[in-house]
Formats: sequence, C-alpha cells, structure tokens
Amino acid sequence: MKQIAVGVIGTGTMGQRHCRVYSNLRRAQLVGICDVRREAGQQIAQEYEVPFYECLDDLLPHVDAVSLVTPTPLHYDLAIRCLAQGKHVLIEKPISETLEQARALTEIAEVSGLVIQVGHIERFNPTFTELKNVLDHMTPLAINLRRLSPYESSNTDVDVVLDLMIHDLDLVLDLTQQKPVSIHAYGLTSFNEAIDHAAATLVFPSGPLVTLTASRVTEQKVRSIEITALEAYLEGDLLNKSVLVHRHTIGEYRNNNYRQESIVERIHVPGFEPLFLELQSFVDCIVAGKAPRISARDGLSALELATTIREIIHEQLIRVNKTRELKPILTNSIQTLV
Repeated sequence: MKQIAVGVIGTGTMGQRHCRVYSNLRRAQLVGICDVRREAGQQIAQEYEVPFYECLDDLLPHVDAVSLVTPTPLHYDLAIRCLAQGKHVLIEKPISETLEQARALTEIAEVSGLVIQVGHIERFNPTFTELKNVLDHMTPLAINLRRLSPYESSNTDVDVVLDLMIHDLDLVLDLTQQKPVSIHAYGLTSFNEAIDHAAATLVFPSGPLVTLTASRVTEQKVRSIEITALEAYLEGDLLNKSVLVHRHTIGEYRNNNYRQESIVERIHVPGFEPLFLELQSFVDCIVAGKAPRISARDGLSALELATTIREIIHEQLIRVNKTRELKPILTNSIQTLV
C-alpha cells in the first residue's frame, strides 16, 4: 500500500488537529512540521516524533503533500511555493486573502496535475451528507443557516464572513449548484472595526430562498441548517450531528389549548469526525490521481460570494456611520434656529 508523505505547515489549533489525524491515517505518514514559531513548532514535532523545519524549503524535499494551516494572508505565497515544487496541497479555507490570488491559484491548480483541495470541512460533515441524501427526492423552498460563536474562540485574522459564513456559503453553492441573482446583506462591528455579525439573503434563479447568519459575538456555539421543503421541514445540527425530518404537521385547538402534532423522523448520522474524512479524502485523491471533492475553483466560488457580501456590508456600514455623523449636525442646526 502506497504511503503519502505529508507535512503540516502551521501548528496553531487547527494545525495540531491536522497533525493528530495524519498520524492515525491510512495511506498517510506525517513526516515533518513547519512553523516560523520555533518553540511552538518544535514542541508539536516532538509530540509526534517527526522533524521540525523552520524554513519551508527545508521541509518540501521530504514530502509528497502538505496541509497549509496558516493565517489566511499567508495562503497564497506558501501555496505557490509548494506547487512550484510539485507538491499536492490542502489549503485551509478561505483559499486566499484576495480574489486575484484565488483566481491565480485556481489557474495554476487546473493545469498542474496536482491535487489542490480547499478545506471547506463542513462538506465532509456527516450531518450535511445525510441532509443531502434526504433532500434527493424533495423540493427545497427555503434554507436558513446559522453559524454563531463566542468572540474569544474565534479566528480574528479575518472578519466573520471569511471566518464563519464562508463555510455555509460553500454548502449553499453545493446544494443549489447555481449562483444567486440577488444578494442583500447587513452587518455590524463590535471589535477592531471588523465585521463581527453578518446576515445575508440570497435569491436563486429557480429557488430556494436562502438566509444566512454568522456571528462571533454570541455566547453560544451554533451550527445549524434548517430546510423548508415542499414535502417536509428538516433540521440539521452540524455541531451535535443530528437530522430531524418533520412531516404531516397538524395543529388544532382542544379545550382552548393549542396542540400541534407531527411525524418526526430522526435520521441516523454516522459519528465520523469531519476532519478525518476530509484528510482521508485528500490522501485518497492523491493515491488514485482523481480530482478532490472541494477544488480550488470551489474555493474561488465561495470566496467570490463572500467578497460580494462583505462589500455590500461595508457599503451599508458607511451609510450608517454617515447618518450617525449627520444627526448631531442637524440637532445643532435646529437648536441654532430656535
């Protein structure tokens, strides 16, 4: 059985998870760790008994593939260097910081013959997989997605659209297989002038109507997807791995009390770890020489949609701020006239 020599670049929280999974993955062998933070990188390398490399160019000759798990602004330059050396790359989402970088990476990926996979991990969530299976014979009318987190546990090197909402944007694009014809978005800032809470509505040519909420200022972690279909109402909990299907709901008043009954089907969701499935798929694609489930173009599509939403929100915030600045001026003018 062919073993793929893999290196992990970046040993933050997510990078450490990649190391853990690779060390237990069939057909993969973790052979090295790279990080500019020498002390942190050496500690993780020692834990997994693999060499530590402070310089990327020293790691690359020893690997067939890498997981790129660094802050988003570093994705493009590091990915280009890995691809230039003929290495397969899994890039954590978002694919890059800018659309220009994402387009360039996509062009290179599609002619390279290499596996370039983008880490939209929720596509590998068993809950999402089971939801898609149930939807196969249904007509979705509306989809509501919520992704909420406390600020302290969030990634703050990008705003909430690129950190959280982009996950659900990728899921929506996968479910609909089309681009929206209309987008409405609103947001607010709480810390450091970045978007911390965002809401968006997407209208698609042939449906469904999609609403998304992403926040990193809540005290509860929520990962939910609710689908109103012609045939049923579906609830998916991506965090706790559950799918409920509500059918034939009947509501009636009895003795001045409202009572609602429905048939609720609980779908079995396998207890697999999404990251395990994601990295196993990456390695299997390398071995089999096939295209990854989430390609660079998929990553580009999600980033394009996220960028549009961010631009709409920024325009809205500018208008709100101008209105706030105008109010004191108007108040002063009225007082002067009086």
